[in-house]
Amino acid sequence: MEGPVLYSKRFPLMGGGALVEFVDDRGRRRAEETARAVEDEARRIEVKFSRFRETSVVSEINRNAGRTPVAVDGETEMLVRAALDLGELTDGRFDPTVGVLRRAWDFRSARVPTDEEVAALLPLVDRGAVTCRDGTVFLRRAGMEIDLGGLGKEYAVDRAVEVLRTEGIRSAVVSFAGDVRTLGVRGDGRPWKVGVVDPRDRRRCRFSVRPLGDAGIATSGDYERGFVKEGVRYHHILDARTGWPARGVSSVTVIAGSAFRAGKFATAAFLLGLFGGLALLEGAPGIDGALISDDDRIHATSGMKAVSDLPGSLLAGHPYA
Repeated sequence: MEGPVLYSKRFPLMGGGALVEFVDDRGRRRAEETARAVEDEARRIEVKFSRFRETSVVSEINRNAGRTPVAVDGETEMLVRAALDLGELTDGRFDPTVGVLRRAWDFRSARVPTDEEVAALLPLVDRGAVTCRDGTVFLRRAGMEIDLGGLGKEYAVDRAVEVLRTEGIRSAVVSFAGDVRTLGVRGDGRPWKVGVVDPRDRRRCRFSVRPLGDAGIATSGDYERGFVKEGVRYHHILDARTGWPARGVSSVTVIAGSAFRAGKFATAAFLLGLFGGLALLEGAPGIDGALISDDDRIHATSGMKAVSDLPGSLLAGHPYA
């Protein structure tokens, strides 16, 4: 038997990179089998829920918009309901049907759509026209599309950790395109340390978080898909009520008991803006976080300060301090 060894596994996933690190003392062969099981589960979720795959359940739901309900399993129903709940949490700023606006927005070509182009699509952005009941999902209006990408990646992170638990792993960190779940502590007994990218300089770590045990950490930012044109930054986190990018913050990082819950609140806080987002995080049980405002100041909940290395000088004037 080998002593405890830190194993790492990287693979492409959901348009980004995946990293799995875990401590195991049962030998390389067993560790490689464990890593493959994690990757297999992550890819299962990607194949099942990606709107970019014709065979996915999401694509099937979208093809049948305005025609017929689609039978779904419990996992799919759970994700759809969670997406609809997130719409309620944000007073409609989030909507799982907002993806249809990609017909107007093209962030790769850095093209800003006209007001008329966006307005023409807004009638198809309507979570109220999504029926989820009796094991079926139905988009009641032809041309509508649902997209579970806002929650699917964080769900995959949590599922990966459950695979590790099943395999007997008690110390691990999983990161899928920046959304993270920690399991236990590092092999040396110290907490895992998770860096948060500077939204205006992605080569730089703005601050880091040290979760004390099992935790999920998720970040929503305006830097993943976007561009600057004539001094204005446009990004992919759209306010579903207007069809235009949300304003007020450049990044939100949340720590919670799971990556799924952290991602939900990070997205909600970003869409609610600086003061609404911070109030949401302060009032939610088991949630802490930090928002970087458009003027590059960090605003953190009291609990976030205890588990992070936030620059103290940037907290001056924080209205909730």
